[in-house]
Amino acid sequence: MLTLIFVILMISVFGKLLLFSIKAAWGIARIFFTIVLLPIALIGIALSGLMSVALILLAAIGAVSLLARA
Repeated sequence: MLTLIFVILMISVFGKLLLFSIKAAWGIARIFFTIVLLPIALIGIALSGLMSVALILLAAIGAVSLLARA
């Protein structure tokens, strides 16, 4: 169940971050970090058995991305 919640939140957060990064016209390094490195790091944390840490980080990143939009 935690895995399903994690996958849904990953798609939601990083889909919003992708749209936000394109609209804000960030540099290539920031887009690379947002779209490639951050999800890989979160997936690595989740696969290593630290699902609760990955969910907390994902929620924090999601909150920051929502607040950055306002």
